[in-house]
Amino acid sequence: MVQSLAAPSSPRFVVAVDPEVPPPGFEGAVAAIGNFDGVHRGHVAVLKRAEAVARQLGRPCIVLTFEPHPADFFFRTDTIFRLTPQETKAVALARAGVEGMIVLTFDAALAAMPAEDFVREILVRRLKIGGVVAGYDFHFGKGRLGTPAFLAEAGQRYGFAVEIVERIAADSSGSIVPASSTETRKALEAGDVERAQTLLGHPYFVIAEVIHGEKRGRDLGFPTANLRLHHSVRLRHGIYAVRVRIGETWYGGVASFGTRPTFDNGAPLLEVYIFDFSGDLYGKMIEVAFVHFLRDELKFESVEALVAQINDDAAKARALLAD
Repeated sequence: MVQSLAAPSSPRFVVAVDPEVPPPGFEGAVAAIGNFDGVHRGHVAVLKRAEAVARQLGRPCIVLTFEPHPADFFFRTDTIFRLTPQETKAVALARAGVEGMIVLTFDAALAAMPAEDFVREILVRRLKIGGVVAGYDFHFGKGRLGTPAFLAEAGQRYGFAVEIVERIAADSSGSIVPASSTETRKALEAGDVERAQTLLGHPYFVIAEVIHGEKRGRDLGFPTANLRLHHSVRLRHGIYAVRVRIGETWYGGVASFGTRPTFDNGAPLLEVYIFDFSGDLYGKMIEVAFVHFLRDELKFESVEALVAQINDDAAKARALLAD
């Protein structure tokens, strides 16, 4: 199945799920291959190298990725805190300059496929790949026996270019901690969104549909856009200074992610008070980028105490975002 996704920074971004042939215009493409969860600085290095190889060969550049995440397949659903579920990943990849994304369903058949068969049947026969770029830690095939060295050797045999990108440090200080999805998840679980931004190379963001809530924020004088995030999200519950994209316009805001202990201790919900905005957002997709962690979620003894705290949170968020 081939879809077209309108994404920021890209006129049309192609998403093809389990195609039997290359998407139109992508035969002989150079593919950056991997999970790309988070599209962090290490992933971007792979993407940029794939784009360079594609230019050298005069080919289009595409990403080849997998859904669900292999860890969720092998262990259980939601083993992995997904930084970028499929739709969000497509937006991040489009912003990085990639032209499209091929998604392979990671199921029992794919998990049991030997590395040689994956190269021959999927990369060569089905997708007619002209080149592959992968990270230093990419493994594939049954038993993860498809190493970067195996991929390079297979490329020589089957006639497609292969390049392997080495580890990218988290920052320019010589840190030995690589930019990784695992380290980013740890940072977000601790509420350290600044550390996550260093690892990712961009703020951690979510994209979700605005849904109807209990309208408590409106009654309190702080109308909020309510978003139900991907069920795997394990972002620390608390209050954040955020930036919100509505259409192509960005606004500042303050957001609460958690279970609303003052009221109901319900399912986790992201509630965003958007500064200097008025309008109906129900049913619309908006983007929320997390900039600063302000405090933990608290239970208040009175509505008056909660309103006073929200005013303080909003003032702090405005000041931080202004900086």
